[in-house]
Amino acid sequence: MEVKLHTARTLVGRLRGAAAVRDASATAAAVAELRRASKDDPEVRAPLADAGAVPYLAAQLTSHSTSASAEDAAAALLNISISAREQLMSSPGILDALAAAMRADEYAAAHHAAATVASLLCVDAYRPIVGAKRPLLAALVALLRGHGRGTRATKDALKALFGVALYPLNRATLVELGAVRALFALVMTDGRTGIVEDATAVVAQVAGCAESLAAFAGVSGVRILVDLVEAGGAVTGRARENAAAALLNLVMSGGERAVEAVLAVGGAEEAVRELAEDGESSPRGKAKAGSLLRALEQGAAVARRRMEHRFADFLDGLVQSDPYFSSPASATTHDDDDGSRLTFR
Repeated sequence: MEVKLHTARTLVGRLRGAAAVRDASATAAAVAELRRASKDDPEVRAPLADAGAVPYLAAQLTSHSTSASAEDAAAALLNISISAREQLMSSPGILDALAAAMRADEYAAAHHAAATVASLLCVDAYRPIVGAKRPLLAALVALLRGHGRGTRATKDALKALFGVALYPLNRATLVELGAVRALFALVMTDGRTGIVEDATAVVAQVAGCAESLAAFAGVSGVRILVDLVEAGGAVTGRARENAAAALLNLVMSGGERAVEAVLAVGGAEEAVRELAEDGESSPRGKAKAGSLLRALEQGAAVARRRMEHRFADFLDGLVQSDPYFSSPASATTHDDDDGSRLTFR
């Protein structure tokens, strides 16, 4: 470890010296060297963080550095995050720097930055901290909309958003930032391998807040999810099961109104039943579908009872307002024009 510490101090010292004299070429070379070292030697990552590499690397994401230097800095931060998340997270301004990298035009830096956020979110305690950074969340959502972004950036953004949404209080913020529309756009139009599966996984988490029902209604989200749950409606079994999990979380958070929204889609209950009884589905998928089916059946029963009560109230109103109607217990008669007696029972 003494050798690792010495190597780390030497590498960081070179970067510190180049940055101090504002030598762009030497700075870029030092950053590239840090990237190579953090990639090739996992044991040097924590010593690099301890030696003070993180602030200098983060500065490359917010300064007017070259695209290559920004990419190398973001990649080095990602490598360090794997072994030294606490040191990385405790560095002042690190989340702002990562957000800046995701907003920049440099694709490689953006996807490394998103992957770094996803790495940090492996720690439960960091999820509320990251969730409090609205600009960072907005940058992640924007990556989903970027038509010029590659598959890697989109998948890294989805992975990070999944980690964000695992903390329940973050979900409403994601809804406010337009994540629902961006996610369903991917589900409906993106044919890249794995994107639909990852997008529906995030949808399932975001569905677990009261604000999601109105957002889903705005993009026909419930109908899209029901279509995915139907046999053959999803590209993969994982996407189908994620859709069922999303509907379950939606009814759990949205209550009666959410149940009514799902039941309003024709064939919803039957589609869920088929998934619950599908022998090829995973135990998780069958369990989610079974819980959703019970919720829908209970909701349908409540709706039927409510309709029966409303109909009974309607008949009672007729009896009270129309003299020609009466209950069987108090039947009345009257003379018709031809003198015959009519009884209403």
